[in-house]
Amino acid sequence: MRTPRSWRGGAELLFDGVKKHQVTLPGQEEPWDIRSLLVWIKKNLLKERPELFIQGDSVRPGILVLVNDADWELLGELDYQLQDQDSVLFISTLHGG
Repeated sequence: MRTPRSWRGGAELLFDGVKKHQVTLPGQEEPWDIRSLLVWIKKNLLKERPELFIQGDSVRPGILVLVNDADWELLGELDYQLQDQDSVLFISTLHGG
């Protein structure tokens, strides 16, 4: 499955400063959902400070997730099953003080 992934609002700093990744997810028995995508991202793309992006099996509070420009909360959050060519955007709304 080939899907673009993007980070904004400073989240890209956790991924070596790369704002956009075009990834091909490996085949697996179960369909890919956001939950399994986050595990894959943590293992394969996240370069530093995972606690600033992941909390438990989800993203930290303050990270907005959009799938094809729609809020993931409207799509089932972690259980949303990814489709080929879905665009997933992670935006950090957290700011230092």
